[in-house]
Amino acid sequence: MAERGLRELKKARTRRLIADTAARLFAERGYEQVTVSEVARAAEVAEQTLYNYFPAKEHLVTDREDEMQQRLTELIRSRPAGTTPAAAVRGLLLETVAAIRGMPAENARGNLGYLASISPAVNRLALEVTDRLATALAAAIAATSDVTPEVARLQGIALAGVVRIVIGETGRLTREGRSPAETADALRPQIENVLTELDRWLAR
Repeated sequence: MAERGLRELKKARTRRLIADTAARLFAERGYEQVTVSEVARAAEVAEQTLYNYFPAKEHLVTDREDEMQQRLTELIRSRPAGTTPAAAVRGLLLETVAAIRGMPAENARGNLGYLASISPAVNRLALEVTDRLATALAAAIAATSDVTPEVARLQGIALAGVVRIVIGETGRLTREGRSPAETADALRPQIENVLTELDRWLAR
C-alpha cells in the first residue's frame, strides 16, 4: 500500500511538472508556437511519457478539466436536502478563484483563460470544456432532483457558465496586465454575486 501511494504521488508530481512546463512555454511563445516535443524536453521527460499523461497537445491547456468536473458533480450529487446546486458548488468555485493568487506570475499568460483570449484554437477548447461540464452537471442535477430533463440541462448550462466567466475574466484581466493576486481579488466578488443570484433562482 505504501509503495502504491508513493507511485501515485510520483505520477501526480510528474503530471504537474509537465503541465507547469507547458504553461511556462505557452506564456513565453504562445500555444501554436510550442510543440509537444519541446514541452517534453523542457520538462526532462520522454515524449512518450508526456503522451501517457496528456494524449494530445490540447490536454496540456485543459489539464484540470477532469478533476474539476468530477469534484463539481460529486458536490451536487452529495449535497444535503434543500441545498441548491449553486450553493453546493459555491465553496469549490471560490476556492478555484482564490487559487489564482498562487499562480507563478511567469505562468499567468500560459493559463487557459489568457490563451483563450488570444488564440481562436484555445478559445474553442475552452468552449468545449464548459460544454462538456454543462452536460455532466445537468446529469448530476437530473439524478438528484425532480426537475425535468430540459430544466436540468438549463441549470447545468448556467453553472458551467460560472466556470466560463472565471476562464474569460482571468484572460481579460491578465491581458490588462493584472497580476494573479489582482486578478483573484477582482474576480472573487463577481463570482460571489453570480452564485448568489443562481442560488436564488434555483431555490425557486
